[in-house]
Amino acid sequence: MNIKRLVKPEVRGLRAYEAKEIPCRVKLDANESPYGFALKVPKIETNRYPDPEALKLRAALARDMKTGTENVLVGNGSDELIYYLITTFGGPVLFPTPTFVMYGVIATALGERATGVPLTDTFELDTDAMLKAIRKERPKLVFLATPNNPTGNCFETGSVLKIVEATPGIVIVDEAYAPFATEKGMAALLPDYRNMVIMRTLSKIGLAALRVGYMAGDEEIMAEVNKVRLPFNLNSYSQACAVEALKDRKSMRGYIREIASERQRLMDAMESLEGLEPYPSEANFILFRARAGARKIYDGLLRRGVLIRNMDALIKGCLRVTVGTNKENNAFLKALKETLKK
Repeated sequence: MNIKRLVKPEVRGLRAYEAKEIPCRVKLDANESPYGFALKVPKIETNRYPDPEALKLRAALARDMKTGTENVLVGNGSDELIYYLITTFGGPVLFPTPTFVMYGVIATALGERATGVPLTDTFELDTDAMLKAIRKERPKLVFLATPNNPTGNCFETGSVLKIVEATPGIVIVDEAYAPFATEKGMAALLPDYRNMVIMRTLSKIGLAALRVGYMAGDEEIMAEVNKVRLPFNLNSYSQACAVEALKDRKSMRGYIREIASERQRLMDAMESLEGLEPYPSEANFILFRARAGARKIYDGLLRRGVLIRNMDALIKGCLRVTVGTNKENNAFLKALKETLKK
Protein backbone atom coordinates (compact mmCIF):
# COMPACT_ATOMS: atom_id res chain seq x y z
CA MET A 1 0.00 0.00 0.00
CA ASN A 2 1.28 3.47 -0.93
CA ILE A 3 0.25 5.50 2.13
CA LYS A 4 1.34 8.81 0.63
CA ARG A 5 -1.10 8.40 -2.24
CA LEU A 6 -3.92 8.31 0.31
CA VAL A 7 -2.82 11.54 2.00
CA LYS A 8 -4.42 14.81 0.91
CA PRO A 9 -2.07 16.70 -1.46
CA GLU A 10 -2.12 19.71 0.88
CA VAL A 11 -0.95 17.62 3.82
CA ARG A 12 1.56 15.64 1.76
CA GLY A 13 3.55 18.82 1.16
CA LEU A 14 3.58 19.93 4.82
CA ARG A 15 6.35 19.48 7.37
CA ALA A 16 5.46 18.65 10.97
CA TYR A 17 5.85 21.50 13.45
CA GLU A 18 9.15 21.00 15.25
CA ALA A 19 8.72 20.75 19.01
CA LYS A 20 11.48 18.42 20.14
CA GLU A 21 12.90 17.80 23.59
CA ILE A 22 16.61 18.60 23.28
CA PRO A 23 18.79 17.88 26.34
CA CYS A 24 20.18 21.10 27.79
CA ARG A 25 21.12 22.84 31.03
CA VAL A 26 19.30 26.11 30.28
CA LYS A 27 16.13 25.97 28.15
CA LEU A 28 15.39 29.27 26.40
CA ASP A 29 13.87 28.15 23.11
CA ALA A 30 10.09 27.97 23.51
CA ASN A 31 8.96 31.37 24.87
CA GLU A 32 7.85 29.76 28.12
CA SER A 33 7.78 31.70 31.39
CA PRO A 34 10.63 30.79 33.77
CA TYR A 35 8.11 31.08 36.61
CA GLY A 36 5.36 28.59 37.42
CA PHE A 37 2.57 28.32 40.00
CA ALA A 38 2.24 26.04 43.01
CA LEU A 39 -1.48 25.37 42.79
CA LYS A 40 -3.89 23.73 45.21
CA VAL A 41 -6.40 22.28 42.83
CA PRO A 42 -9.89 21.25 44.00
CA LYS A 43 -10.65 17.53 43.93
CA ILE A 44 -11.34 16.31 40.40
CA GLU A 45 -13.73 13.45 39.73
CA THR A 46 -11.63 11.46 37.27
CA ASN A 47 -14.60 9.33 36.21
CA ARG A 48 -16.53 12.38 34.98
CA TYR A 49 -16.11 14.37 31.79
CA PRO A 50 -14.94 17.99 32.13
CA ASP A 51 -17.42 20.84 32.19
CA PRO A 52 -18.22 20.94 28.45
CA GLU A 53 -18.71 24.71 28.54
CA ALA A 54 -15.82 25.56 30.90
CA LEU A 55 -18.16 28.05 32.55
CA LYS A 56 -16.03 28.98 35.59
CA LEU A 57 -12.93 29.51 33.48
CA ARG A 58 -14.74 31.45 30.78
CA ALA A 59 -16.33 33.69 33.43
CA ALA A 60 -12.89 34.44 34.93
CA LEU A 61 -11.42 35.20 31.49
CA ALA A 62 -14.43 37.32 30.54
CA ARG A 63 -13.85 39.51 33.60
CA ASP A 64 -10.29 40.07 32.39
CA MET A 65 -11.48 40.99 28.92
CA LYS A 66 -14.32 43.14 30.33
CA THR A 67 -16.87 41.28 28.27
CA GLY A 68 -19.60 38.67 28.74
CA THR A 69 -19.05 34.94 29.20
CA GLU A 70 -20.97 34.37 25.96
CA ASN A 71 -18.30 36.40 24.15
CA VAL A 72 -15.45 34.08 25.22
CA LEU A 73 -14.44 30.66 23.90
CA VAL A 74 -11.60 28.49 25.24
CA GLY A 75 -9.40 25.98 23.47
CA ASN A 76 -6.69 23.41 24.07
CA GLY A 77 -4.09 26.05 23.29
CA SER A 78 -4.48 28.86 20.78
CA ASP A 79 -3.62 26.39 18.00
CA GLU A 80 -6.94 24.64 18.50
CA LEU A 81 -8.82 27.95 18.25
CA ILE A 82 -6.99 28.79 15.02
CA TYR A 83 -8.05 25.39 13.69
CA TYR A 84 -11.68 26.01 14.71
CA LEU A 85 -11.75 29.48 13.15
CA ILE A 86 -10.48 28.25 9.80
CA THR A 87 -12.76 25.20 9.92
CA THR A 88 -15.76 27.47 10.58
CA PHE A 89 -15.15 30.28 8.12
CA GLY A 90 -12.77 28.79 5.56
CA GLY A 91 -10.42 30.81 3.43
CA PRO A 92 -8.70 32.60 1.92
CA VAL A 93 -6.56 33.19 5.01
CA LEU A 94 -4.22 36.18 5.10
CA PHE A 95 -1.36 37.10 7.45
CA PRO A 96 1.91 39.06 7.43
CA THR A 97 5.21 37.16 7.28
CA PRO A 98 7.25 36.18 9.14
CA THR A 99 4.77 35.35 11.89
CA PHE A 100 3.41 32.39 13.86
CA VAL A 101 3.67 29.53 11.37
CA MET A 102 0.53 27.70 12.48
CA TYR A 103 -1.75 30.18 10.71
CA GLY A 104 -0.41 28.97 7.38
CA VAL A 105 0.08 25.34 8.38
CA ILE A 106 -3.50 24.89 9.60
CA ALA A 107 -5.02 26.75 6.66
CA THR A 108 -3.06 24.60 4.20
CA ALA A 109 -3.92 21.38 6.04
CA LEU A 110 -7.61 22.28 5.79
CA GLY A 111 -7.30 22.88 2.06
CA GLU A 112 -7.68 26.67 2.26
CA ARG A 113 -5.59 29.23 0.40
CA ALA A 114 -3.02 30.81 2.72
CA THR A 115 -1.39 34.08 1.65
CA GLY A 116 1.52 35.72 3.45
CA VAL A 117 2.34 39.40 2.98
CA PRO A 118 5.96 40.31 3.84
CA LEU A 119 6.62 42.76 6.65
CA THR A 120 8.83 45.78 5.99
CA ASP A 121 12.59 45.57 6.52
CA THR A 122 12.02 46.86 10.07
CA PHE A 123 9.34 44.19 10.70
CA GLU A 124 6.44 46.66 10.59
CA LEU A 125 3.15 45.96 8.85
CA ASP A 126 3.30 46.94 5.20
CA THR A 127 -0.17 48.44 5.41
CA ASP A 128 -0.45 49.30 1.72
CA ALA A 129 0.59 45.78 0.70
CA MET A 130 -1.85 44.27 3.21
CA LEU A 131 -4.71 46.41 1.93
CA LYS A 132 -3.86 45.50 -1.66
CA ALA A 133 -3.86 41.78 -0.74
CA ILE A 134 -7.21 42.20 1.02
CA ARG A 135 -8.73 43.74 -2.11
CA LYS A 136 -7.31 40.92 -4.25
CA GLU A 137 -7.88 37.90 -1.98
CA ARG A 138 -11.09 38.95 -0.20
CA PRO A 139 -9.99 36.91 2.83
CA LYS A 140 -12.46 35.32 5.20
CA LEU A 141 -9.82 35.51 7.96
CA VAL A 142 -6.84 37.77 8.64
CA PHE A 143 -4.41 36.89 11.45
CA LEU A 144 -2.30 39.64 13.05
CA ALA A 145 -0.02 38.69 15.96
CA THR A 146 0.92 41.73 18.02
CA PRO A 147 3.46 41.54 19.58
CA ASN A 148 4.54 39.43 16.67
CA ASN A 149 6.37 36.12 16.93
CA PRO A 150 9.25 35.83 16.05
CA THR A 151 10.02 39.54 15.56
CA GLY A 152 8.85 40.70 19.00
CA ASN A 153 7.42 44.06 17.97
CA CYS A 154 3.89 45.44 18.30
CA PHE A 155 2.08 46.62 15.19
CA GLU A 156 0.84 50.21 15.17
CA THR A 157 -2.80 50.35 16.28
CA GLY A 158 -3.81 52.64 13.44
CA SER A 159 -2.47 50.18 10.86
CA VAL A 160 -4.28 47.28 12.50
CA LEU A 161 -7.57 49.20 12.50
CA LYS A 162 -7.18 50.11 8.81
CA ILE A 163 -6.93 46.38 8.09
CA VAL A 164 -9.93 45.61 10.31
CA GLU A 165 -12.01 48.25 8.53
CA ALA A 166 -10.96 47.07 5.05
CA THR A 167 -11.40 43.33 5.61
CA PRO A 168 -14.66 41.77 4.37
CA GLY A 169 -14.16 38.90 6.81
CA ILE A 170 -12.85 38.59 10.37
CA VAL A 171 -9.55 39.90 11.73
CA ILE A 172 -8.03 37.90 14.58
CA VAL A 173 -5.63 39.99 16.66
CA ASP A 174 -3.41 37.42 18.37
CA GLU A 175 -2.23 38.92 21.66
CA ALA A 176 -0.37 35.89 23.02
CA TYR A 177 2.51 38.13 24.15
CA ALA A 178 0.46 41.17 25.15
CA PRO A 179 1.16 40.81 28.91
CA PHE A 180 4.78 41.82 28.27
CA ALA A 181 4.01 44.80 26.03
CA THR A 182 3.97 48.44 27.10
CA GLU A 183 0.67 48.92 25.28
CA LYS A 184 -2.54 47.52 26.78
CA GLY A 185 -3.79 45.63 23.74
CA MET A 186 -6.98 46.06 21.74
CA ALA A 187 -9.64 44.28 23.79
CA ALA A 188 -11.26 47.59 24.75
CA LEU A 189 -12.00 48.22 21.06
CA LEU A 190 -14.02 45.01 20.57
CA PRO A 191 -17.43 46.73 20.99
CA ASP A 192 -16.56 49.10 18.13
CA TYR A 193 -15.48 46.43 15.61
CA ARG A 194 -17.81 43.48 15.19
CA ASN A 195 -15.42 41.71 12.79
CA MET A 196 -12.46 41.78 15.22
CA VAL A 197 -11.56 38.89 17.52
CA ILE A 198 -8.91 39.04 20.25
CA MET A 199 -7.01 35.80 20.90
CA ARG A 200 -4.84 35.22 23.99
CA THR A 201 -3.23 32.38 25.94
CA LEU A 202 -2.10 31.48 29.45
CA SER A 203 0.92 29.61 28.07
CA LYS A 204 3.32 32.56 28.16
CA ILE A 205 2.63 33.59 31.76
CA GLY A 206 3.57 30.42 33.60
CA LEU A 207 0.81 27.98 32.64
CA ALA A 208 2.10 26.39 29.42
CA ALA A 209 1.51 22.89 30.81
CA LEU A 210 -2.24 23.53 30.92
CA ARG A 211 -2.62 24.40 27.21
CA VAL A 212 -5.30 27.05 27.74
CA GLY A 213 -5.99 29.40 24.86
CA TYR A 214 -8.98 31.73 24.63
CA MET A 215 -10.55 34.30 22.39
CA ALA A 216 -13.16 37.03 22.74
CA GLY A 217 -15.39 38.63 20.17
CA ASP A 218 -18.89 39.08 18.88
CA GLU A 219 -21.35 36.60 20.40
CA GLU A 220 -22.51 35.40 16.98
CA ILE A 221 -18.93 34.66 15.89
CA MET A 222 -18.31 32.67 19.08
CA ALA A 223 -21.57 30.75 18.59
CA GLU A 224 -20.65 29.75 15.03
CA VAL A 225 -17.15 28.62 16.04
CA ASN A 226 -18.63 26.71 18.96
CA LYS A 227 -20.48 24.49 16.47
CA VAL A 228 -17.20 22.87 15.38
CA ARG A 229 -15.56 22.80 18.83
CA LEU A 230 -14.88 19.23 19.90
CA PRO A 231 -16.88 18.09 22.95
CA PHE A 232 -15.03 18.39 26.29
CA ASN A 233 -12.04 19.95 24.50
CA LEU A 234 -10.45 21.36 27.68
CA ASN A 235 -9.76 18.81 30.43
CA SER A 236 -10.88 19.21 34.05
CA TYR A 237 -7.36 19.60 35.42
CA SER A 238 -6.52 22.48 33.07
CA GLN A 239 -9.81 24.21 33.81
CA ALA A 240 -9.41 23.94 37.59
CA CYS A 241 -5.72 24.95 37.60
CA ALA A 242 -6.36 27.94 35.37
CA VAL A 243 -9.20 29.20 37.57
CA GLU A 244 -6.97 28.92 40.66
CA ALA A 245 -3.99 30.60 38.99
CA LEU A 246 -6.12 33.51 37.81
CA LYS A 247 -6.90 34.29 41.45
CA ASP A 248 -3.22 35.01 42.10
CA ARG A 249 -2.94 38.21 40.10
CA LYS A 250 -0.24 39.61 42.36
CA SER A 251 2.23 36.81 41.57
CA MET A 252 1.34 36.91 37.89
CA ARG A 253 1.98 40.65 37.62
CA GLY A 254 5.22 40.27 39.56
CA TYR A 255 6.51 37.58 37.21
CA ILE A 256 5.65 39.70 34.17
CA ARG A 257 7.47 42.74 35.61
CA GLU A 258 10.53 40.61 36.35
CA ILE A 259 10.60 39.25 32.80
CA ALA A 260 10.26 42.76 31.34
CA SER A 261 13.14 43.96 33.52
CA GLU A 262 15.35 41.02 32.52
CA ARG A 263 14.43 41.57 28.86
CA GLN A 264 15.86 45.09 29.05
CA ARG A 265 19.00 43.85 30.81
CA LEU A 266 19.49 41.19 28.14
CA MET A 267 18.93 43.73 25.38
CA ASP A 268 21.51 46.13 26.83
CA ALA A 269 24.07 43.33 27.21
CA MET A 270 23.51 41.98 23.70
CA GLU A 271 23.75 45.44 22.13
CA SER A 272 27.23 45.77 23.62
CA LEU A 273 28.48 42.60 21.90
CA GLU A 274 30.20 42.97 18.55
CA GLY A 275 28.67 40.97 15.74
CA LEU A 276 25.14 40.91 17.18
CA GLU A 277 22.07 42.92 16.23
CA PRO A 278 19.22 42.41 18.73
CA TYR A 279 15.83 43.74 17.65
CA PRO A 280 13.56 45.70 20.04
CA SER A 281 11.03 43.44 21.73
CA GLU A 282 7.67 43.86 23.45
CA ALA A 283 7.40 40.11 24.08
CA ASN A 284 9.14 37.63 26.42
CA PHE A 285 11.88 36.89 23.87
CA ILE A 286 14.47 38.72 21.81
CA LEU A 287 15.17 38.12 18.12
CA PHE A 288 18.75 38.81 17.13
CA ARG A 289 20.93 38.58 14.04
CA ALA A 290 24.45 37.12 14.28
CA ARG A 291 27.17 38.11 11.85
CA ALA A 292 28.92 34.78 12.50
CA GLY A 293 25.84 32.90 11.27
CA ALA A 294 22.85 31.45 13.09
CA ARG A 295 24.07 27.83 12.95
CA LYS A 296 27.45 28.63 14.52
CA ILE A 297 25.83 30.53 17.41
CA TYR A 298 23.14 27.90 17.95
CA ASP A 299 25.62 25.00 17.97
CA GLY A 300 28.09 26.88 20.16
CA LEU A 301 25.44 27.66 22.76
CA LEU A 302 24.10 24.11 22.75
CA ARG A 303 27.58 22.69 23.33
CA ARG A 304 27.64 24.86 26.43
CA GLY A 305 24.26 23.57 27.56
CA VAL A 306 22.12 26.54 26.48
CA LEU A 307 19.21 25.91 24.10
CA ILE A 308 17.69 28.76 22.06
CA ARG A 309 15.74 28.79 18.79
CA ASN A 310 17.46 28.90 15.42
CA MET A 311 15.25 31.08 13.18
CA ASP A 312 17.56 31.00 10.17
CA ALA A 313 15.03 29.18 7.97
CA LEU A 314 12.48 31.94 8.61
CA ILE A 315 14.71 35.03 8.93
CA LYS A 316 18.22 34.66 7.50
CA GLY A 317 20.97 34.81 10.11
CA CYS A 318 18.60 35.19 13.05
CA LEU A 319 18.01 33.40 16.35
CA ARG A 320 15.47 33.86 19.14
CA VAL A 321 16.16 33.65 22.85
CA THR A 322 13.48 33.45 25.53
CA VAL A 323 13.91 35.73 28.53
CA GLY A 324 14.61 33.49 31.52
CA THR A 325 15.50 34.06 35.15
CA ASN A 326 18.46 36.24 36.11
CA LYS A 327 20.57 33.12 36.55
CA GLU A 328 19.48 31.60 33.21
CA ASN A 329 20.09 34.85 31.36
CA ASN A 330 23.56 35.13 32.88
CA ALA A 331 24.33 31.59 31.71
CA PHE A 332 23.13 32.50 28.21
CA LEU A 333 25.24 35.66 28.08
CA LYS A 334 28.34 33.81 29.31
CA ALA A 335 27.89 31.05 26.72
CA LEU A 336 27.16 33.62 24.01
CA LYS A 337 30.35 35.57 24.71
CA GLU A 338 32.40 32.38 24.67
CA THR A 339 30.82 31.31 21.37
CA LEU A 340 31.46 34.70 19.75
CA LYS A 341 35.16 34.50 20.68
CA LYS A 342 35.64 31.22 18.80
